[in-house]
Amino acid sequence: MSTGAAVPATPFLDRLAAAPISWGICEVPGWGAQLPPERVLDEMHELGFTTTELGAAGYLPEDPQALRSLLGEHHLSLCGAFIPVVVHDASEADATRTAVREAADLLSAAGATYFISAPVMDWDWGPKRDLSDAEWAHAYAMLDEIEDFCVERGLIQAVHPHLGTLLERDHEVQRVLDNTRAGFTLDTGHLLIGGYDPMQFVENHFDRITHVHLKDVVMDLAIPVLNGETPIMDGVQQGMFCNLGAGDVPIAEVVQAVDARGFGGLYVIEQDAAILGDLPAPGTGPKNDIATSVAYLAGLSLSGGSADMKPTMEGNSQ
Repeated sequence: MSTGAAVPATPFLDRLAAAPISWGICEVPGWGAQLPPERVLDEMHELGFTTTELGAAGYLPEDPQALRSLLGEHHLSLCGAFIPVVVHDASEADATRTAVREAADLLSAAGATYFISAPVMDWDWGPKRDLSDAEWAHAYAMLDEIEDFCVERGLIQAVHPHLGTLLERDHEVQRVLDNTRAGFTLDTGHLLIGGYDPMQFVENHFDRITHVHLKDVVMDLAIPVLNGETPIMDGVQQGMFCNLGAGDVPIAEVVQAVDARGFGGLYVIEQDAAILGDLPAPGTGPKNDIATSVAYLAGLSLSGGSADMKPTMEGNSQ
């Protein structure tokens, strides 16, 4: 990908995408109350989004035609999905290939673009530990294998740094950058939490960015999670991931830097949320927080966008 100052063919605001996690949709037990899919998809459309990530396993249909139909009823399409993969353990190689194949089949048939791979310790998201050199070597080979598989299927891989995974800390992210050909998700929040300045990532590795997750973070709440003192679910419920522009991530500078370099992909507003207590009344809750984040992005000095986005809605904190 060129690092020049080319202007993307599609304006910035037209490349904003949604994600169910921003509405508190997560498969982890005890995460919070779950809004019904019809309401979440309606609210995405009402805010002007035209595409969304898949979200938690089982929340939306796993049959590609049913998925296309449901999204189409809400004037949405599927842009991609977050796929956990076990890439360091040679004994899990065949299981990983099967999981990748099944996920890629669904994404391809549903018209998606992005295969967002998240290297986890095991299929149950077990606790992270340091890897041996042999395990790292196997991880590199598997991620390159996934890269080739995605290319064959017409998908774009985006390896996702994330708390609690193999790519949690800055040196772990750098190892994979240095030893694979895989594309990456620029996740502004998870990178900063792990010690990797997202601006530095853009400056050094723009050519590896295939996909962007815009996430802001309150670092005072995130550090205890990183240190293992607080579960990630508790951190989210406490407001660790805040409205864009309200936390410690230099969201404006990152977006402006990526945009200026000619990035033409999607910017997913991934504002992890948890709904505590009863479901919020229609017109309230996570929708307002996402509206506030859209309004923040609409105020940046970039290449414009569509009038279909709704950047002026009032937003309230959860």
